[in-house]
Amino acid sequence: MYFIKYLPAGLAHSLAPLGLKIYSDFCGVEETPQWRPFTWRGLHFQNRLGIAGGVDKDGDHLQQWMQLGCGFAEIGTVTPKPQKPNPGMIVARDWDNSNLWNKLGFPSSGAKEVSINLMHANPSIPILVNIGKNRNTSNALAAQDYVECVELLKDNADIFVINVSSPNSKGLRDLQNKEYLTGLTSAVVNKSAQIPVLLKLSPDLNNHQLHESIEAGMVGGASGFILTNTTTHRPETCQFPLEGGLAGKDLAQKSITFLKETLRILGNSRKDLLLVSVGGVLSERDVHERLDLGADLVEVYSALVFKGPGFFQEVADSFSRGLQ
Repeated sequence: MYFIKYLPAGLAHSLAPLGLKIYSDFCGVEETPQWRPFTWRGLHFQNRLGIAGGVDKDGDHLQQWMQLGCGFAEIGTVTPKPQKPNPGMIVARDWDNSNLWNKLGFPSSGAKEVSINLMHANPSIPILVNIGKNRNTSNALAAQDYVECVELLKDNADIFVINVSSPNSKGLRDLQNKEYLTGLTSAVVNKSAQIPVLLKLSPDLNNHQLHESIEAGMVGGASGFILTNTTTHRPETCQFPLEGGLAGKDLAQKSITFLKETLRILGNSRKDLLLVSVGGVLSERDVHERLDLGADLVEVYSALVFKGPGFFQEVADSFSRGLQ
C-alpha cells in the first residue's frame, strides 16, 4: 500500500478503494477484534475504533472495513440528493508533517443510493450515518434536507450525525450558531424517533461558541458529540490552500482541547452522552490517550493514509499486549 505515497493525491484518492479491497482480502480478520467492548443505548461496540466521516462517503466499502477490524463506521457525509465534489483540486497530503487537506464539499450518491448500499452490506458493526444539506439548499431550508436524509436512511442507521461543521460547504458552519442549531437538532431528533443523534462540531469555535453549540444541541435533544471536524487553521509552514479543511497531526491538539473542554462544560450532564474523538489520531498511543481522557469512541482518517489500513489491527494488538 505504501506505493500510494508516490502517486499524486487525487490519483491515490481514486485508487484507494481498489487498494482497500486487495488489502482486506489478503490481510483481513475473520472476526471483529474485541478490546474494551462497550455498550451504549443497546448498541454493542466490540472495540472503540472506527472510521471517521469522509472515509467511506457512500457506505459501499463496509465489508472491507469490517474485515480490517473496525469496531464501528461513520458513513457520509450523505446529502438527500446526489451531488459532485467541489470543482478544482480537492485533496492534498503533506507526508513530512502528517497532514491532510481536502475541499471535497459533500460529494454524495444521495441518501436513496446510500440506503441501498447499507441494506446490502448488512453490517455487523454499529453504523453512524453522517448527514448534511445539498450545497444549493439555503441555510433557511437546511432542516428540510437533514430531515429528508433521516427519512430515507432511518432503516439502516444506528446513529445519525448532524454535520454542521465542514469548512467545505459555503455557510454551513453558520448552522452551529444557537439561533439555528436547537431547531435543526430538534427537527432531526423528532424525525429519527428512537435513533440517537450526535452533533459534529468544528475545532475553530472559540470557547464561548463551543459552549453555546453544546447547550443548543442538548436543548434540541442531541445524544452526544463528535469532536472534531477539520480546521481552517494553518501552521506557519503549511503549503495547503487557505480554503478547505486540514486534518492530521496539526489538528491533534485542537481535537484534544475540545474533548477536554466539552467534558468540562458538560460536567454531570455528560452521563449517558456519547463522546467521539477524532482529529490527529495517528498512533496506537493516540487512541489510548483519547480514551483515557474520556472519549467513548475514537475515529481515524489520517492514520489510514499515513499508516495504512492495518492500523486497526495494530491498535487491537496494542491493547492485547498492554501498551507501555
